[in-house]
Amino acid sequence: MAGHSKWANIKHKKGKQDAVRGKIFTKFGKALAVAAKEGGSDPEHNAKLRDIIAKAKVQNMPNDNIERAIKRGAGELDGSHYEEIVYEGYGPGGVAVIVEALTDNKNRTAGDIRHIFDKNGGNLGTSGCVSFLFDRKGQLMIERSHDIDEDELMMLALDAGAEDFVVEEEGYEIVTDPNEFGTVREALEKEDLSFISAEVAMIPTTETSLTPEDIKKMQKMLDMFDDHDDIQEVYHNWSMPEDME
Repeated sequence: MAGHSKWANIKHKKGKQDAVRGKIFTKFGKALAVAAKEGGSDPEHNAKLRDIIAKAKVQNMPNDNIERAIKRGAGELDGSHYEEIVYEGYGPGGVAVIVEALTDNKNRTAGDIRHIFDKNGGNLGTSGCVSFLFDRKGQLMIERSHDIDEDELMMLALDAGAEDFVVEEEGYEIVTDPNEFGTVREALEKEDLSFISAEVAMIPTTETSLTPEDIKKMQKMLDMFDDHDDIQEVYHNWSMPEDME
């Protein structure tokens, strides 16, 4: 997998999130509520909740918002009940796309997602049609800094249980088994390290390049997914150019 694509994708995603911060917090609120409902409101005993809290804090979500969402999921506050659904399909040029959603209306969300695929030269597929092209991994991205000693960071990450440590021009990518993600993240946090991205993600094993015309369609598709309140995450195997904003 070309290293520059990951960083370009993060930069693109960050730009969108900065522009719609309130919408991002709403999406995290849903995810926190579902995690609390499924595994309890104590992050010490709910690894999924703990990881979502960490991810929300990377995006500077206020603690009050986080606590309210957790209480809502635990039944201490009124709120809607959401269901997790994963959709798979193909974008323009045959790009593999996975969409993770939280919804209180499956029919509405499925229809909206199908429309977004169709409108941008793609099509919604069946479960499993593209997921075999991805590996589920913990992924922590740290920007290069004069304050970070590369060798020390590598040893810290590997000693904590990381599977891989990748050095790239923009910074460092630390890859973990999903079950070890929280342990590795916490070990790095204790050293006052900050992340530009920290999540359990679907990482593509192969990538697809697009023509300029299909790039426009793919960008439009990703923007439409980002703007949809029910959609939490979108993963794809498009080899996004390094200069994408």
